[in-house]
Amino acid sequence: MILADKIIELRKKAGMSQDELAEKMDVSRQSVSKWEGAQSIPDLNKILKLSEIFGVSTDYLLKDDFEKPAPEFSETLTDSKPLRRVSMEDANKFLDINARSAFKTALGVALCILSPVPITILSEISVIISNTLGTVFLFIMVAIAVGLFISAGADKKPFSYLEKEDIDTAYGVDGMLKEKQSKFSPIHTKDLIIGVALCILSPVPSSFAGTMFSESDFLNCIGAGLLLIMAAIGVFLIVKTSLIKNGFSKLLEEDRFTRKKKSREKENGVIVGSYWLIITAGYLAYSFITGNWGDSWIVFPVAAILTPIVHNIEKHIKSK
Repeated sequence: MILADKIIELRKKAGMSQDELAEKMDVSRQSVSKWEGAQSIPDLNKILKLSEIFGVSTDYLLKDDFEKPAPEFSETLTDSKPLRRVSMEDANKFLDINARSAFKTALGVALCILSPVPITILSEISVIISNTLGTVFLFIMVAIAVGLFISAGADKKPFSYLEKEDIDTAYGVDGMLKEKQSKFSPIHTKDLIIGVALCILSPVPSSFAGTMFSESDFLNCIGAGLLLIMAAIGVFLIVKTSLIKNGFSKLLEEDRFTRKKKSREKENGVIVGSYWLIITAGYLAYSFITGNWGDSWIVFPVAAILTPIVHNIEKHIKSK
């Protein structure tokens, strides 16, 4: 086992994130990441400090054929809970499932936003047609969205332990994950930029139609429909790419999924889950009653921004 893999293994067994190890080592997180990615090697002083932090010998760290840690380090682990082993096959399977689940979830959210488009456009053709066909289309799209949410949750259920339990990845898994994460990073950034831009620009068609064609109700309805379509595409991209990124964080135990945070948040999730059900139900109820579909979609990006606050409130309640 090479030094990079030993640092990863020791850090995870000690329940540390890269940020926590970097703080103890008085280096940046990027330095730790480079050590673990075999892109650089810590100097002798850093090797000695790693030896002290993890309770292993320098021989264990420096010699590739020295596979067993020092006895004192093993003893520190005797009282710890056994780690859930994640093989290369498990990691690849989860990434595939997570990508499909992210697509389903994002599509479901987009369909909720798009559901009033038929009512909006058909309203200028016939009120009766709008109230009948438009309403039917709305409920069909919402039903499909709910089905997608349920399917996405069922797909990821076998891997729910990644959010709750400490894991130990098999040899080579972390390197594979970091390589794929690095390739996905520019895609994630691009999707976020496009998604946010579409959400910001979505009111433009409606405003343009209202200004230039104020007397044409049909064109105004088309503008409102384009607003919802642009918003739906934007939110779809943001949700999909964020969920895929979270998949890498779960396997690498980074960001919101470090061992320390998982141990504090095992009981969390009920309030946050209910929060999103209430948001979706409120969006549909308000929009259906008032007919203000052109503006009410904004609740979804706003709700996403407020989610961390709700999450912190839930943690506070659970801690009492």
